[in-house]
Amino acid sequence: MKSTFDITIIGAGIVGLATGLRILEHNPSLKILILEKEDNIAKHQTGNNSGVIHSGIYYKPGSLKAKNCRKGYKMLLDFCTEHKINYEICGKLIIAKNPGEEASLNEIYGRGKENGLEGLELIGQEEIKNFETNATGYKAIYVPQTGIIDFKNVASKYAQLIEKYGGEIKFGQEVKAINISGSSVEVSTVNDKFSSAKLISCAGLFSDRIAKMTNPAVEIRIIPFRGEYYKLKPSRGNLIKGLIYPVPDIRFPFLGVHFTKQIDGGIEVGPNAVLSFKREGYSKLSFNFMDFIETITWPGFYKVVRKYWRMGIGEFYRSFNKKAFVKELQKLVPVIDEEDLEKGGAGVRAQACSKTGGLIDDFYIIENQNVIHVLNAPSPAATASLAIGDFLAKKILSAKA
Repeated sequence: MKSTFDITIIGAGIVGLATGLRILEHNPSLKILILEKEDNIAKHQTGNNSGVIHSGIYYKPGSLKAKNCRKGYKMLLDFCTEHKINYEICGKLIIAKNPGEEASLNEIYGRGKENGLEGLELIGQEEIKNFETNATGYKAIYVPQTGIIDFKNVASKYAQLIEKYGGEIKFGQEVKAINISGSSVEVSTVNDKFSSAKLISCAGLFSDRIAKMTNPAVEIRIIPFRGEYYKLKPSRGNLIKGLIYPVPDIRFPFLGVHFTKQIDGGIEVGPNAVLSFKREGYSKLSFNFMDFIETITWPGFYKVVRKYWRMGIGEFYRSFNKKAFVKELQKLVPVIDEEDLEKGGAGVRAQACSKTGGLIDDFYIIENQNVIHVLNAPSPAATASLAIGDFLAKKILSAKA
């Protein structure tokens, strides 16, 4: 028997949940369904990220990332205050290790100012010690707005409110097909069929495959990158006060190995960015034949390899060589030693890659009347979740069924 709803959302990560919540806040009378293939919410990118509330300093002014991060930042803090979700605004340092990185540091500072961040401080070598006693570098930016949180707690509250407002979340519902017939969208899962007037896909690591069910010609492929973490042993946790980041290569959509204070008091170090041979591959030996073939047969993948092969080799080397990983950390905090680290977790980032070889560095959304696909929503999507959700809610509510 087919169940009928007003709007179906695929994916119960933080973006899918925020979207469902904002739709219901705009129109509580709607019948909303969220389909999730796992047995609970936030099992992948949301539940395995570093828990950073991003300020919006890195992102190109005017981009969807910049606009939604700044808007979503305030919405998130207001939401957490209202619902008593623990967070801390601890600030962070972005450190240029040498004069060769100064131009990139200045560009990031300029982006932050243009994106409306107040209180940014461009500081010298000696001033770094005022913020982080054990850190070293040539110059740095202090970003007072950056914070820490457990995004699983945020996602859980979104889910509670959705159900309170009458929305439904169904688990174990891996989507196998989508059929659009007139004003109706039918979603077939491994267990059931659901019909609705409108559909939003927030499918993360499988967003391209879901999009192809309604847009076969879509020229985006998800390339999975695993980010691996270590943790500082509790006895060495006092070495770091807050968050310490290197200056990233702004041509590459990753922020480099860094130190992150966690909301539970621990210190996480990482992540690297290693090509994963499985879309949900959280260990070094994870492998899925279909995922692997889809990556290596994508024309854009080879263009990425040609541009970034040196960087990629370095990431793999640090993945399998703890000494090399530590050496990277020592560029920021020289007192760190191999014995200070213990094994941490891992996450997999869904990175959209175009057919022409561009690693898409902005949120990427396509729409076709009554169907919307979110094809690229990496960091800072968790920080920006309510803003993205609001954007999608307004889009789908104004779309003709």
